[in-house]
Amino acid sequence: MDMKDIYKNPTSYYIIVPIMVALWPLLVWGVYLPNAKRSLKREKAEYSEAQKKMLEILLLDPDRLEFTDTNKAPAEFAYVSAVAKVAGFCGIASANYKVSSGPVITRQGKKSQTATVSLKDVDIVKFAKFLSTIQLRWADLQCEKLKKLKKKAGFPDRWDVDLEFKYYY
Repeated sequence: MDMKDIYKNPTSYYIIVPIMVALWPLLVWGVYLPNAKRSLKREKAEYSEAQKKMLEILLLDPDRLEFTDTNKAPAEFAYVSAVAKVAGFCGIASANYKVSSGPVITRQGKKSQTATVSLKDVDIVKFAKFLSTIQLRWADLQCEKLKKLKKKAGFPDRWDVDLEFKYYY
């Protein structure tokens, strides 16, 4: 019996459809339900592992909660204050960073503003902490480009870094 015979002979529907209806609960019981149970068990294990890691991060760096106060109203974004706040939090002296921001541009009804942040004489840990913290604190801020990452001669871990950011309002 080929496919053309099935379409021509409507009585075959009376045989195939009940078989399919009978197989569906068996398929659900035998395949889908065990897969769902395994998936639930795996996700519970991943959740408990993630929860342990989050607590470990909190123990190692409790200052991360400083930027997550939900009772504060969101302030108007300004590059100068944002960079100053995060740089201070990361231990970067005010003499070691420079911010130059452009005007707010409106394109297709969406506003954005670019800025270049220059960090000088910072170690790689402070740079990484600065970049992750500033992007964590302001979700609409994106690092568009790493313009310069230059190692200072004669120092094992001193860098000059230029970053290009874009904030979407």
